[in-house]
Amino acid sequence: MIKKMFALLFVILLLSTPSFAEKFQVDTAHTQIHFSVQHLVVFKVRGNFTDFTGLIEADPKNRTLISAEATIQAASIDTRIDKRDQHLRSADFFDTANYPQIHFKSKSVTGSGDHIIMVGDITIKGITKEITLEGRFLGTAAGPDGRLRAGFEASGMLNRKDFGLNWNKVTETGSIIVGDDVQIGLEVESVINN
Repeated sequence: MIKKMFALLFVILLLSTPSFAEKFQVDTAHTQIHFSVQHLVVFKVRGNFTDFTGLIEADPKNRTLISAEATIQAASIDTRIDKRDQHLRSADFFDTANYPQIHFKSKSVTGSGDHIIMVGDITIKGITKEITLEGRFLGTAAGPDGRLRAGFEASGMLNRKDFGLNWNKVTETGSIIVGDDVQIGLEVESVINN
């Protein structure tokens, strides 16, 4: 009986893959945080944020994420139309004068490899709500400086009105100018933080 228990323990130890968590810093030059929202039902306005920081804890060997957090400067919103961007920075939307940053912090992560689900809190305009991001661990590679880099992508959806971004208008024909649902996408390259 004791021999069987030791044999079973030995097999479990051999089959188990150790977890080696590493801390990565988001490489802003090789990362995109973008979004799209319906406009008049016939078009999607797309944009991104250009000023942000982020930290990721991950296990490269097992292609798992452990945690993530990010801070986005809301005024860095860019939809390629300056007039629209100024409106988005105004009190009608992000009110960047009073709420300059958007924050995200993960609470739980499940899955690995190509099937990762991250649940976290996102704070926009001083309001915090839970968001679910689905994504994958793209892989790792050594960068030109020899430091390990890791890639991730993820997407999610939020309702802008949950965060007090309520502005809208109805056209003469009854069409809503701005949709409520905002699709979020992330393509992240990160570098080991050591």
